[in-house]
Amino acid sequence: MKTKTRVQVRGASIAFTDTGGPHPPVVLIHGNSASTAAWARQLEGFLAKRFRLVALDLPGCGESDRLPCYTFDGLSALIATFAENLGCEDAIFVGHSLGGHLLLETVPRLSRARGFVVCGTPPVGKPPDMAAAFLPTPVLRSAFTAELSAEEILTWAREMVSSPDAPVDQIVADIERADPRLRGDMGEALHRLAYSDELEIVRALTQPIAILHGAADALVSGSYFDRLSIPMLWRGRAQLVEGAGHYPQLERPETFDGLLDDFVSSCC
Repeated sequence: MKTKTRVQVRGASIAFTDTGGPHPPVVLIHGNSASTAAWARQLEGFLAKRFRLVALDLPGCGESDRLPCYTFDGLSALIATFAENLGCEDAIFVGHSLGGHLLLETVPRLSRARGFVVCGTPPVGKPPDMAAAFLPTPVLRSAFTAELSAEEILTWAREMVSSPDAPVDQIVADIERADPRLRGDMGEALHRLAYSDELEIVRALTQPIAILHGAADALVSGSYFDRLSIPMLWRGRAQLVEGAGHYPQLERPETFDGLLDDFVSSCC
């Protein structure tokens, strides 16, 4: 049975949804200024009957507490502690967009994890090759700007999806609700290179990792993944979700869930 509840993690009250399904657990980490609503199709779909899905609202997002400041290391430590508190240290961890970057930051703290999935997340080095990893779009600036106008928020939300029936209103509501400081602090951290080298992390992985990518993603360059060295990459390449933008889990849930089901099964 799906339940929404809260847990104290490193001094913050973190809201999360737990479907309580069978082992293994699958921990879902949403993206920038989003919430567990980013996983609505998964939490209501067949995956929730096959696995225990645990989706958290990151600090400053959804129903979770806001923090005085946000750093990659601090959010990484919180994710690892959250997993430990919920008995999910041996989970498959799934990160979307910024959630994927936070997941890569957390990999060294997740030695018991069975595997990792990132979606809409191009692993970057230090300094990041932004021109190669991301497509030219003004919404990239918005994603790391604290204060945004209503027009900027709507443009950001619309650019993230390619399907006319995608839940743009929900994406807008999540952005409006999120702590603006989260975007500003993450942007400052990128500028200061205050994050781990993700290219080194994926090269050194001992657990399998899957990369899922919306074929119509307007933010992330799909060709970027072909140039990366990732020895543990599932199926040897990024898996494309046709007909989807930056939110394939919402736009094409059947395809996304099928890929995730196959990957989780291969890790168990």
